[in-house]
Amino acid sequence: QVQLVESGGGLVLPGDSLRLSCAASGRTFSSYAMGWFRQAPGKEREFVATITWSGGTTYYADFVKGRFTISRDNNKNTVYLQMNSLKPEDTAVYYCAARRGGTLGFSTREYDYWGQGTQVTVSS
Repeated sequence: QVQLVESGGGLVLPGDSLRLSCAASGRTFSSYAMGWFRQAPGKEREFVATITWSGGTTYYADFVKGRFTISRDNNKNTVYLQMNSLKPEDTAVYYCAARRGGTLGFSTREYDYWGQGTQVTVSS
C-alpha cells in the first residue's frame, strides 16, 4: 500500500518554472515506479513522465521533452516534477501515480495508486 499527496501547484506566468512534489507513504516506496499525468478541462488524462524505482531510467511525453524533469528521492519518499518554460497549454491538474514492479508505465491502467492532484495554471 502507498498513499500519494501532490503539492506545489499554483498560478505562474508563461516562461516561468514550477516544481511539483509528490509525497509517498510507506517503506515500499522505493519498489514502485512513479509517473506524472495531467488532465485539462474536457480532456482525458494524459501521460507526462515516468521514472523507474531506481531512478536510473526516465521517459517523457514528446510535448514536455527538454522542459520537464522527473526525479525521485527514495530517502525522502518523494518524487518531483521540475517544470521549466511553462506554456499556457500546460495548464491542467497534475497527478502523481505509483505502480508495482518498478518498470516504466505509460498509461493510467498500469498504475495502482493515485494522488488527489494539484492545479497548475499558466496564464498572463
